[in-house]
Amino acid sequence: MPKLLQPSTNVWRIEQADEFSIIIDADAYFAAARAAMTSAKKSIFLVGWDFDASITLGRPGEQYEGPSHVGDFLLWLTKRNPDLEIRLLLWNPGFLSSWAKPSNVPYLLRWKLHRQITARLDGNHPVGSSHHQKILVIDDAIAFCGGIDVTAGRWDTRRHLDDDPLRRRPNGTAYNPWHDASSFCSGPAARALGDLCRARWKSAGGEELRPVDGPLDPPSIANAISFGPVNLGISRTSPVYGDQEGISEIERLYVDMIMSATRIIYAESQYFASRIVAQALARRLKEEDGPEVVLINPVKADNWLGELAMDTARARLRESVRLHDPHNRFRIYHPVTPNGVPIYVHSKLMIIDDKAMRVGSSNFNNRSMRFDNECDVAFEAGEHEHLASGLFHLRDDLLAEHLGADPQDVTDIIKRTGSVITAIEELREIRDGERAGTRSTLIPYETPETSGLEQWLADNEILDPEGPEAIMEPMERRGLFRGLLRLPSKRTFK
Repeated sequence: MPKLLQPSTNVWRIEQADEFSIIIDADAYFAAARAAMTSAKKSIFLVGWDFDASITLGRPGEQYEGPSHVGDFLLWLTKRNPDLEIRLLLWNPGFLSSWAKPSNVPYLLRWKLHRQITARLDGNHPVGSSHHQKILVIDDAIAFCGGIDVTAGRWDTRRHLDDDPLRRRPNGTAYNPWHDASSFCSGPAARALGDLCRARWKSAGGEELRPVDGPLDPPSIANAISFGPVNLGISRTSPVYGDQEGISEIERLYVDMIMSATRIIYAESQYFASRIVAQALARRLKEEDGPEVVLINPVKADNWLGELAMDTARARLRESVRLHDPHNRFRIYHPVTPNGVPIYVHSKLMIIDDKAMRVGSSNFNNRSMRFDNECDVAFEAGEHEHLASGLFHLRDDLLAEHLGADPQDVTDIIKRTGSVITAIEELREIRDGERAGTRSTLIPYETPETSGLEQWLADNEILDPEGPEAIMEPMERRGLFRGLLRLPSKRTFK
């Protein structure tokens, strides 16, 4: 049987990760990133979509070795280690640049003349595109890759408490609960992510950088879900630009994973607006013995442009997919707190049965498939039973977080009923009946009414193009519902 991960097709490279872990929510991620940076001997490389130097890198209010705020923390690291080089590569969206924030300007001025810290703003991409990757590499020995930026409004715990006093921006304003995910790896896989960062640095006009030599004892990562050693695939999206050919490994990986599922596709994503993902799901949902599909989404996008483009596309795609779901196996849910406050879902994660998973920066939207720069990591369990059971554990652990339940209860109900959807509905009924107002839960998505303008924008992918060439594509050739793409047949794999 073929393997799912295929270099030059749906992954760029497959490298050994001596340790691979999933980190859920930024409370754990910021603490892990802080520990990793503190352990750095020669190099810290941070690639991000957004950055805020004034946030606490860790849990607000806790005492740490060194300054709490990330901007001061980086300066402190260079003082204690004169051999350390720190590079920040951030997206530069012109006048919307994160460096326009008042909290960042003082650090930009200090770092501009700093011998050990270099910040580079990267606007080297097609008009309308973005650099969306979120990668942190330490000494080419350990690395993080996922959906969490080191910026304001991201920190939260897995409890997602109503009115958590710690969940505040640097200016003191509160924000709603936020759910996110990242990953940690060590060994050759981390070095490969370092190679990706160096290629991005050179593309952004920086000097050519050599890999970092020197072993590092990885710091312990608290509150992470460990899988141990895995063969880790790295997938990318990069748009056609100048002499650069487009890369769509992430799109291919999504489709291959969907077509390979047998029982359950579990996914968390900020959006559901990708035509190719919807078509692949529709193909599987029509099958008599196809998989269940559970998608965890936020109630709505966190900005007006997202609401106009992504939320309307989700409504249109959901209704289209329902027409291809005769067995009623497709569900979209939103997590909410005990008081019914929406928990914003920013994670980008997919688990296929007990066979494979991926996590990274890419969403279920067209931009992530062809137009923005993205990076995901993935592994398949193969014949390793501990990896297979670990995937079940991770899925049930995430569902338990969203449902305010015990992970073992989730596992037991799935085993008894043979259905993740049935388990979710049973646990929702328990919460509504006996524990209303005391635990978080999932609520089903309801298709909203959309205006004619919103439908036209979504159907013609005005704000979510499939690539640079699509921006100039005639209107009659655009659309969410144009001809079905050629998809591979259902596959089995090791």
